Amino acid sequence: MYEMHFAVPMAGAVLNNMNIRLDARTMAAQISHCEPKIIFADCQFLSLVNETLSFLRHKPVLVVIEEMENGREIVSGAALTYEGLLGEGKPEFEIRWPEDEWQAAVLNYTSGTTSAPKGVVQSHRGLYAMALDNLTMWPMGRRPVYLWTLTMFHANGWSLPWTLAAVGGTNICLRKFDAKIIFDSIVEHKVTHMCGAPVVLSMMANAEPSERKPAAQRVEILTAGAPPPAAILWKMEELGFSITHGYGLTETAGLVVSCAWKTEWDGLPGKEKARLKSRQGVRNLSLAEVDVKNPVTMASVARDGAQMGEVMMRGASVMKGYLKNEVMTASAMEGGWFRTGDVAVVHPDGYLEIKDRSKDIIISGGENISSVEVESVLYSHPSVVEAAVVARPDPFWGETPCAFVSVKNHGGEGTKEGLSEAEIIEFCRKHLAHFMAPKSVIFMQELPKTSTGKIQKFVLREMAKNFPNPSSQARSRI
Repeated sequence: MYEMHFAVPMAGAVLNNMNIRLDARTMAAQISHCEPKIIFADCQFLSLVNETLSFLRHKPVLVVIEEMENGREIVSGAALTYEGLLGEGKPEFEIRWPEDEWQAAVLNYTSGTTSAPKGVVQSHRGLYAMALDNLTMWPMGRRPVYLWTLTMFHANGWSLPWTLAAVGGTNICLRKFDAKIIFDSIVEHKVTHMCGAPVVLSMMANAEPSERKPAAQRVEILTAGAPPPAAILWKMEELGFSITHGYGLTETAGLVVSCAWKTEWDGLPGKEKARLKSRQGVRNLSLAEVDVKNPVTMASVARDGAQMGEVMMRGASVMKGYLKNEVMTASAMEGGWFRTGDVAVVHPDGYLEIKDRSKDIIISGGENISSVEVESVLYSHPSVVEAAVVARPDPFWGETPCAFVSVKNHGGEGTKEGLSEAEIIEFCRKHLAHFMAPKSVIFMQELPKTSTGKIQKFVLREMAKNFPNPSSQARSRI
């Protein structure tokens, strides 16, 4: 996949990294939407890809990336393999440079919604700006050793494949990972840099002592996604890691806001430093502007850390638009600003802090989960009368989906006759990618509503915080 971040755009084509955590139907919907000519599939995901292709009338050419050992393929039977395709290459082939720097280079889908996939189109110019921007907001230097604990299907690994090439970096790629693999790799390869959602930090911070190995060098970690808990940041700093916190979206090709550290904060107590570092921060150079505005009047909010507004951006790394969706593109860019849908405040020092998500997107372990999509599945259950899904704070995943449901013949607290929390969760897992299924279910006789009949999600969020956390099986779910 790292090689294809260069080869595909250099061939004049557009690269779309697919999220292998999605189910086959969702992947098929995305493929139908973007109409690729070729699909590359690693052998370990071949069964998923074959199931995906079974839903398609027009199937792209399948190229299988076979497992290698000492330079030799050890899996056979594929009609067309990656190494075989490279063997047919023409040495005299010339790079197909884009005629225009705004020409499309990559496509990334923002969520698992099957009914209306949002395909973000990024230009060569935007990726170039983002790749160089990474060097200004994160201390890398020449020839870093980078451990891939961030998946490349998340906004092309925050555009780091191109950043690492620019500084001659070494890429340590993993087929799978857990805390022990991370610590072993850091020591074995003398890793200097790595990225990941807060769930990766939580995994490392809560690793068993037997899994940890002290590194001889200081490791720089860049994190983003759901705002990382200050306690996790503090614990990671205690373990000797240097954490940089950033904020961005698929629509910005990576992290365009970062919590730039001030030297006057060095002497503060550890917990206070962690609290400051958990804020999103200030804009990076690839953005012309970032602001928090009233979405109706477009007036900037007061810098008082209290008045809330919507985070808006404009700059080179902002997307060209959503593929085949002019209406959604125009809505996202209304008023000449990209409207993120994230609600934030601006502190007196100019640093912004995310407070909520106006679109009710749940970010769990770095994955975006649409609450509306989960609710639609819950409503399809024959016993469910009402359903609402909200984000529930989780010390490991950052957030997890919490479902509130009212059911037919509700017999009181806990369950309806013959219907349990486990059954609701299992029902969702059968109809959704597993990471999207609720991790907890709260039964109610009736969900709280406004006078117009709209479910009051802000009330449910507060209720979710006060219920005991379900038992965590985090390690087995990575």
